Amino acid sequence: MPERLSPRAIMDRLVGFPTVSRDSNLDLVDWVDDYLTGQGITCFRHVNEDGTKAALFAHVGPEVEGGVVLSGHTDVVPVDGQPWTSDPWVVTERDGRLYGRGCTDMKGFDALAIWALVEAHHAGVARPLQIALSYDEEIGCAGAPPLIEAMAAKLPKASAAIIGEPSTMQAVTGHKGGQGFHTHVIGFEVHSSLMHTGVNAIMEAAKLITWANDRNAENRARTPSTIGGLFDPPWTTCHVGQITGGTAHNITAKDCWLGMDFRVVPGETLSDWKAAYLGRVAEVEAEMQAVHPDTRIEVEERFEVPGLQPEENGEAEALVRMLTGDNGTHVVSYGTEAGHFQNAGYSAVICGPGNIAQAHQPDEYITVDQFEAGHDFMRRLLTRLKEG
Repeated sequence: MPERLSPRAIMDRLVGFPTVSRDSNLDLVDWVDDYLTGQGITCFRHVNEDGTKAALFAHVGPEVEGGVVLSGHTDVVPVDGQPWTSDPWVVTERDGRLYGRGCTDMKGFDALAIWALVEAHHAGVARPLQIALSYDEEIGCAGAPPLIEAMAAKLPKASAAIIGEPSTMQAVTGHKGGQGFHTHVIGFEVHSSLMHTGVNAIMEAAKLITWANDRNAENRARTPSTIGGLFDPPWTTCHVGQITGGTAHNITAKDCWLGMDFRVVPGETLSDWKAAYLGRVAEVEAEMQAVHPDTRIEVEERFEVPGLQPEENGEAEALVRMLTGDNGTHVVSYGTEAGHFQNAGYSAVICGPGNIAQAHQPDEYITVDQFEAGHDFMRRLLTRLKEG
């Protein structure tokens, strides 16, 4: 049987695979599959439509429902243009920190989860332990729903999901939902001296941005809900981060492209915000077509990430609080795969080593202390699973 690797050795291997979301993650998945299979653990995969990426999941312990699933993602964000001081694809230890792309977000947790699964398999557990490693989390958590569906067809359903995004090992029980849209405004070109006979796509797109600014002002002025008040900021935000278009300064722009994103507090719904945005799009489009019938606005949904709702007497939260001793209230404004697990009927909580402030940064790192805290957490989890 192959050697059982330490969490640090596993993280070294995982970081060595440059699994940027735009590229394949199959080399990493192949390695994890080979390692777990070599330890006697049966692995399953869900492969994406074009066969370039795969999710991996596995189960150890009794073949019964009610286990715990450790959820992580395998993809990372690019390093292009970032001023790294060491190789981002090699874990480098300096001054009590472990540097490398994904050390915090979130190959550090993935390594700990793989270690825990192997230890649970060899030591034996009364309550099952599962692992779920997804793809495409960094581009809107797109890989989580098909992974969860594939798990339902192959494994006994776990009851508690621990999503290991960096939370400094605190129990995070809520996060905002997220939704993003590619919007293409198609106008009608004329000389700008006759702009009243044309439709300027940029100026029409500006109406959508003004709508977003108005909604932000309204939301900010409104008294936050009880749940919303936990967040920073405590309201739903509308954001345009990119816009491009136009041909020349003296031509009414034929095209304008923008991205419209929403981060929605629990208690409000993604569907309501989508309907509100599409309603304003329809109004602007009607104004454009009153000038020229060939104009239009095309909207494509880019991602949808359900929020994580704080649970009353949540099983996953109770388990993590028992293992960490953390009794604080913690929510985050970024999105994770936790909402997908919750919507699929799992009790879900976020708890992982590292600080989200280091995610996506040049010289991304996790402190040695945080990595060891994650290791201690996994040891305590294994003890609990042995007890049933």
